[in-house]
Parts: sequence; C-alpha cells; structure tokens
Amino acid sequence: MIHDYLIIGLGLAGLSFCEQLEEDNKTYKVVSDDSQRSSLVAGGLYNPVILKRFSLAWNADIQLQTALPFYKKLEDKFRIQLDHKISVLRRFASIEEQNLWFEAADKPRLNKFLSPKISLDDIEGIDAPYGYGEVKHTGRIDSNKLITTYTSFLEQKGNLIKETFRFNKLKIHSDYVEYNSTKAHKIVFATGFGLRDNPFFNYLPLKGTKGELLTVRIPELELSRIVKSSVFIIPLQNDLFRVGATYNNYDKTNVPTEDAKVELVRKLESFLKCNYEIVDHVAGIRPSVVDRKPIVGRHHVHKHMYVLNGLGSRGVLIAPSIAKQLYEHIENGQPLSEEIDIDRFSKKYLTTAS
Repeated sequence: MIHDYLIIGLGLAGLSFCEQLEEDNKTYKVVSDDSQRSSLVAGGLYNPVILKRFSLAWNADIQLQTALPFYKKLEDKFRIQLDHKISVLRRFASIEEQNLWFEAADKPRLNKFLSPKISLDDIEGIDAPYGYGEVKHTGRIDSNKLITTYTSFLEQKGNLIKETFRFNKLKIHSDYVEYNSTKAHKIVFATGFGLRDNPFFNYLPLKGTKGELLTVRIPELELSRIVKSSVFIIPLQNDLFRVGATYNNYDKTNVPTEDAKVELVRKLESFLKCNYEIVDHVAGIRPSVVDRKPIVGRHHVHKHMYVLNGLGSRGVLIAPSIAKQLYEHIENGQPLSEEIDIDRFSKKYLTTAS
C-alpha cells in the first residue's frame, strides 16, 4: 500500500497538517520521537498583539479566525478542554506607556483587541502603580495536553511510527517515497528546529531561539487573567502559574539553565510582591526564521517533498492557518502566500549552498 502522506514531526505544525488529512480522509503515517520540545514546553498563549511595541502581530487577526475554530473542533473531537479563554493585562511601567497604549487602541486593526480604558484593578500581590491595559480575544491553548492526546489518537489508529527519523533509510522514487516499509506519495517535514539536520532543507535560514519557562506556586495570588510585564505570568490551576519566557539565540540545547532561571526570577520579583515556590523549569528551541515568517513549500528538486516549519513563538496561533495553506497548495494548486513560501529564500540560499 502507498499512503497519501508521510509526516515527519508531531508538534503543532505536524498535528495541524494531520487534521487537514483527517478531514479529507487521506491515508498517512507520522514519524516522531518527541525530540523537538518547543510545542510541549510552550506557554500556549495566543495573543494577537505584540505587547512590547503595542502593534498587531503578523496577520494575527486573520490567523485567529482559523485557529479558534480549529481548536474548538479538536475539543469536540476528543471531548477535552484545550482553549482556556483568558484576557491579558499589560502592566504599565510609566505614564508614557499609558499614552502609547491609547494611541495604539485608536488604530483600526488594533481597536478590536485593545481596551481604550486603563484598568486600575488592585491585584493583591502585584505592584502596578500605573495600572494595566486589557487585551481582548486572547487565551491559552493547553499544547501539552493537545499533543499528548493526539499522540495517543495516532497510536490507536496505527498511524504513528514512534522513532527517530533516519535520512539514510529514506528512498526517493519518481512518484513516491519509501521509509523502511512505509511508502507514501508525498512527504512533509514538520520537525521544528530539527530542520537544521535535514539535508533537503537545511539551506533555509532557520536560526532557532531557546526559550525557558518556570512553573511556580503562589498561594497568596488570586489571579484570573494573564499579566504581562517584563515576563508573562499565566494562571494554571491549584495555585500554579507559568512564568516566561526567555529568548536566547546562541544556546541550541533543550537543557534548562541557571542563567535563564535567574533572569526569570529577577523579572518576576520586579513586580510580584508575595512569596512563591519554583516547582518546574523547562526549555525548548523555538523554530524561528531570520525574517520572522514561517517557511512553507515544495522542495526545488523533489516535487513530492514539502516543508512546514518556522512557527517561532506564536505556534498556537500560526500553525492551523499555514497547515491549511500548504494542504490547499498541494491538493488544489492554491498558491502559497509569498510571505511564507520558501521560494523567497531559494535564489539567495541555494546559490550560497551550492
């Protein structure tokens, strides 16, 4: 039997593409070993606004229209809760930041998301003398639960090959690929930062950014919304909160570091005014790209080989829409957006690599 697709990787990108295949009753196999941990350790926050600059993230309003129904469908499919709808409070550090917020809230594409009123809520345990600005239409996707549930789903269907993908076992034929005993008409690489080791796509400028998060217990803090200051503090359950994240462009390991822990603690303590306990510390490499856009498209030689990658730090928001774009491109000939198509790099980087 020759399957329709072979998917390499089961983070948010690979999972989102699998759902496209499910909808159209395509046959497929997935190879994954959980080595790329950025989806598993992500904070899961979907927020259309870049809160450092009070600007709309790339295509975030459009991506939100695809992402929210996508996760609702998965909630119904697996009878679990994934989407925790929760607003974000941006803690102001000065009057100047308040003024910048008012200016941003007047802009046409931002006024849907930024409340025009300054919130002076006194959240006991958080120092916020200049108040907060509220971001609406935000929330947290439990990406760990999603990937764990989807992994079990694929195992039950017999669609998951749980192993490290070995390129020396991949045979490329004119109209299909063969991996061990599995054959498929098309192969899609959705391996996150692992793309750096992919001999077919390693010319693409995937740089990778390490992110580290803490989980802390704060019994005295009653917080029902996410607070963004120098770091995010995201409420979970049972007095637990997720604190993050760091951005490191040089360390390419998944090992948590003391330096990042110290940085997160310092930033947290700059506005948290109650006792806390660190209960967990995790790290992962975000698949970031030099121009901060995804890398999606077909290999320049092997016409049945594709890549779906480069989600960066906004994977829960971006993954459903770019997976849909790639699927429509492959199956129905719809052109990819030039912003995400790997052709934007081909001339420069293939010439350099050759």
